[in-house]
Amino acid sequence: MNAEDVRALFGYDRWATERVLAVADGLDATVWSNADVVGGRSIGSILVHQFGAATRWRISLESQGDKEGPEPEDEPLIEFAELRRRWEAEWAAVDAWVPTLSDGYLAYVHGGVPIWQMVVHMVNHGTQHRSEAAMLLTAEGRSPGELDLINYAEGLAGGS
Repeated sequence: MNAEDVRALFGYDRWATERVLAVADGLDATVWSNADVVGGRSIGSILVHQFGAATRWRISLESQGDKEGPEPEDEPLIEFAELRRRWEAEWAAVDAWVPTLSDGYLAYVHGGVPIWQMVVHMVNHGTQHRSEAAMLLTAEGRSPGELDLINYAEGLAGGS
């Protein structure tokens, strides 16, 4: 996996997350916080976990393991607007970090795992939790639509 591939995956990750957040915006507060829906989590706590994990991974990789990121999952559940604000700040940090990734860095093996596999995990982890949230949002009549990588790629190519 090379740096351009990783940049494409991060583009997809943001696109898919933005689609989920777009339909979650304005969700009733009781639905946002209704726990024990999927693995003891609400739609809100699923999306907060997705955000927290993505942020922690980026900070850890960016700092080469010297820093740990926030754990918003351990805070009282934040409101949607706050999650959106935090995502915007995180995406700005990602925009600054991702261009610095080189093929050599991605090939580096840390703890027996190549860095490229760690960054692919970041995207895949987001896919899992977006899927959980999308299922719950669809049940509320708020489907985010297709979230597959191919839909993102076709959109970039000017297709359907």
